[in-house]
Amino acid sequence: MRKLREDMQSRRRVFSSVMRLFLRWFRLCPRRGRSRTARKLRELWSYSRLLLRSLYFNSLTNSDVITDSLFEPIFWVVDHLTRWFGLVFVCLVVVLTSSILCIAYLCILPMVIHTYSPAWIMWHICYGHWNLVMIVFHYYKATKTSPGCPPQMKRDIPAVSVCKRCIVPKPARTHHCGICNTCILKMDHHCPWLNNCVGHFNHRYFFCFCLSMTLGCIYCSISGRNMFIDAYNAIEHFKSLDVEKQGVPVTGAGLLMRILPLGSMTGQSYYQTPQPPFTFKERMFHKSIIYMWVLTSTVALALGGLTVWHAVLISRGETSIERLINSKEIRRMKKRGKVFRNPFNHGKLNNWKVFFGVEKRSHWLTRVLLPSGHAPCGDGLTWDLSPQRKIIMAI
Repeated sequence: MRKLREDMQSRRRVFSSVMRLFLRWFRLCPRRGRSRTARKLRELWSYSRLLLRSLYFNSLTNSDVITDSLFEPIFWVVDHLTRWFGLVFVCLVVVLTSSILCIAYLCILPMVIHTYSPAWIMWHICYGHWNLVMIVFHYYKATKTSPGCPPQMKRDIPAVSVCKRCIVPKPARTHHCGICNTCILKMDHHCPWLNNCVGHFNHRYFFCFCLSMTLGCIYCSISGRNMFIDAYNAIEHFKSLDVEKQGVPVTGAGLLMRILPLGSMTGQSYYQTPQPPFTFKERMFHKSIIYMWVLTSTVALALGGLTVWHAVLISRGETSIERLINSKEIRRMKKRGKVFRNPFNHGKLNNWKVFFGVEKRSHWLTRVLLPSGHAPCGDGLTWDLSPQRKIIMAI
């Protein structure tokens, strides 16, 4: 009996130990599965990050490159929209300018001839038509003149880099335009109002157009200020008369029933419609003056700011794109304790001479104050540096 009991107890101990091991194994199996799954996910995430980094890794990669890559779809949409709507912007410029000319010739010029002295009449006619010729000539040349592109064939010209899109050498001051889909010599920017890029061969036409248009808008705004005030007061007076209608309502039963003839009742009064204070022609005249003054004043402020900015850039010997690049170069060189100098800056006066193509004193009249179709200095492929510049900086 004792042996049987011991045998039973030993079997129970073995069974209990086996069950304990089984339970422990059963409890640990799910944890190992979860940890194995988590480890595989971590490995997959690490591998994906490594693969992604290997795709865009470059020694020149920085935050600017990543930002440009993220905004590339937005740039693509803007470029294509600007390309499609370029002709619409050009038509809008022509229509708005033509409307101002119609108002000036049909409304203002007759009044000037009848009210001003002969000296003031000659001044307005001469200055107005000179300004008009400058605007039309430079706008036409800016839209029709090619800004200039580097040659597609291999030539012995100095290049500072290779365009990633055109796969052609890029000379100094040359940049790629995503809207025109080509490289532009001395590119400043793509102007939607011209439907053309502003580059080496039409930069002067663009600036002269902006300057002439600004001067014309300022001229119209200043000379038409008193006319605008009078027209505005006349329109307001006309509106007040519309609110307070004059006249007395008709009284008398006979008149209402159309039985008695007019004037047969004593003490009656009639509703007589007064003559309008302004005819349709006068109202259109006043509204046209208001439209002209508001439009020219707005354009003078907006375009005037743009013209001043480009005048500052020309004085520094820079374009809009070079201004951004040179600003980064200035900060980079400043951290190293050095000073960055623009190799294309020849001094303010010389920069203006190079920009306008002035080679002698008479050119200030024939090439600046009068319309001129002369070519700019240089070919846009090579640039003459100042003799004081011994170290050439890449732009």
